[in-house]
Amino acid sequence: MVEIHGSAQARFATVKDVFAANFEADEELGARFTVVQGGEVLVDLWAGHADRKRTHAFDTRTLAPIFSTTKAMAALLIARLVDQGKLDYRQTVASVWPEFGQAGKDAITVEQAISHQAGLSGFPEEMDPVTWFDWDAICAKLAAMAPMWPPGTASGYHPITVGYIVGEIFRRVDGRTMGQAFRDDIAGPFGLDLWMGLPESEFGRVAELQRPNGLPDFGEVNEPTRAAFLVPWSAAAGRPQAEWRALPIPSTNGHATAEGLARLMGALADDGWLEGGQILSPALIAEAARERIRGQDLVLPFVMSWGAGFMRNETEHPWGPADQSFGHSGWGGSCAVADPERRLGLAYVMNKQGTALMGDPRPKRLIEAAYAAL
Repeated sequence: MVEIHGSAQARFATVKDVFAANFEADEELGARFTVVQGGEVLVDLWAGHADRKRTHAFDTRTLAPIFSTTKAMAALLIARLVDQGKLDYRQTVASVWPEFGQAGKDAITVEQAISHQAGLSGFPEEMDPVTWFDWDAICAKLAAMAPMWPPGTASGYHPITVGYIVGEIFRRVDGRTMGQAFRDDIAGPFGLDLWMGLPESEFGRVAELQRPNGLPDFGEVNEPTRAAFLVPWSAAAGRPQAEWRALPIPSTNGHATAEGLARLMGALADDGWLEGGQILSPALIAEAARERIRGQDLVLPFVMSWGAGFMRNETEHPWGPADQSFGHSGWGGSCAVADPERRLGLAYVMNKQGTALMGDPRPKRLIEAAYAAL
């Protein structure tokens, strides 16, 4: 019988039961689930182990790799530039990054790029996977590349490349990497244990992953899906894991606690307010969450509704019943969600990875139980 740590208000007793049941069914190694409403923590539960040998507890200081859930942090940083009048979602990427306008990409807008409509889901031509460690080299390849489908006609999830695209847009406008800006402007001042590029001083807190036994179901595989996920160079390789962990790649290598993510998304659900400061205006929250494209995604086997970098809940409902919720999921099961109607932020992190591309059943059950208790 696994020991469940943390707290849950009495009305959320069922959430604690569901959390325990995930462990009892051997679906978890270590995990944490947090729910925040209007700045108040309603649920914060953790249990299990941070390593495969089960010698170290998964606790409040444990950082979990969150993979694509990092994209919610990146979407917030782009929204803040728009809020500050330094960027417009409707302006072209080439207006801030001229080299990107090559090969028929001169009309692609920031909002099209951040909502996976640019046609650059991966690299179809063979490359050395160590290239992913070279920011400038990847950006140069993306700038020179021709889209794999007509930009603006459909979404096709860009699992890694979108981080370089939006990160380079941000760097050209702001001058900093997204990782540095997130630490300077949000995580540091507001005490959020969230990282986009991890300093070596924090490596000892990172949970060890237990990889899934099988591959996700990609549906019918096409060229954009193959380039995004299935070619040998679709992800970084050839360097030590520590080197990748330190890179501030805004699409894939965030490290987080569930509490930090829930507080961040709780702010986006509460007119931008976080610990007495406002990280984004209500108007920009609504604009960032507004649908940019809806339809069958060319890479994921789902009908997707994309905001400006945020997944929207209303088509596939991976995060409970609320149509207006938005956020992001990450490879293996993590997720971070904002529900503005109920002023809720919800987040789940773990180190035993599942195979669901979206809507992992473990957090889905937790989120549904939380909604039933409200």
